[in-house]
Amino acid sequence: MPAISFQSVSKTYPPSRQQRSQGKPGLRAVDDVSFQIEEGEFFGLLGPNGAGKTTLISMLAGLSRPTSGAIAVHGFDVQQDYAQARRQLGVVPQELVFDPFFNVREALRIQSGYFGIKNNDAWIDELLQSLGLADKAGANMRQLSGGMKRRVLVAQALVHKPPVIVLDEPTAGVDVELRQTLWQFVAKLNKQGSTVLLTTHYLEEAEALCHRIAMLKQGRVIALDRTSELLRSAASNVLRFKTDGMLPWAIAQNARITGRIVQLPAQNAHEVEQLLAAIREAGLDVEDVEMRKADLEDVFIDLMAGEQTPLEVAR
Repeated sequence: MPAISFQSVSKTYPPSRQQRSQGKPGLRAVDDVSFQIEEGEFFGLLGPNGAGKTTLISMLAGLSRPTSGAIAVHGFDVQQDYAQARRQLGVVPQELVFDPFFNVREALRIQSGYFGIKNNDAWIDELLQSLGLADKAGANMRQLSGGMKRRVLVAQALVHKPPVIVLDEPTAGVDVELRQTLWQFVAKLNKQGSTVLLTTHYLEEAEALCHRIAMLKQGRVIALDRTSELLRSAASNVLRFKTDGMLPWAIAQNARITGRIVQLPAQNAHEVEQLLAAIREAGLDVEDVEMRKADLEDVFIDLMAGEQTPLEVAR
């Protein structure tokens, strides 16, 4: 039995009054998505903003109803068996949602009570220690920094020891220390048998952590495979260098540019020589030239730049 199952799931938001008056359709945020996550997997769900990732997670957590299709957690339908399905999940949301009237330990005890769990201070202590919150246990939630609040959200999601952990952009906007602390702890739980579903824009994290990855575009799954296979599908190596000024348009349209750093796909040494010659002919100097293997970000950009998939929307 899979830990998580999405079967032909779609979600269409009805048009607003203004959209209806203009004859505009509703938005299909998720479009016939089907895949399964096996027990014990570390699974990545990737896609650009608006691809449908958070909508899928909201439906998984029972916060939103699918327009069609079925979602199950360890065999429990998230609509028909909501309480049982929700007990299997520990969800870390994107938003920093907290109760300002309690300290950290009280917040975790209250969260435990939602699942009927009492006298679990030993586990709460372990969570506080593992997430670097031990010295903040008595601090009011309002006094914590954004990064510390994020750690408390993770602890709240794990306080009832769920077999399935859902992390929706857990490291967005947080410091390197928290990222390292979080991944060490989550990787430990995964090795102990927990299933992890991760959404992130930090593709190096997904590449390092996830066994399999699904990529969403316009609400549809456009790639689903083991991380190693997705990386193997990358057709070329990458030429990386630094330069100032504007690249020739014919080169720039294929480049990934971050400040002074330029990265270009290159099949072989001959192609590298041609690219560098064309850049020098344009009057640009290059520095720190190197070749590297294509990474998950290269695969992601190639897939997202592919032909657009038309959406079927409900009127």
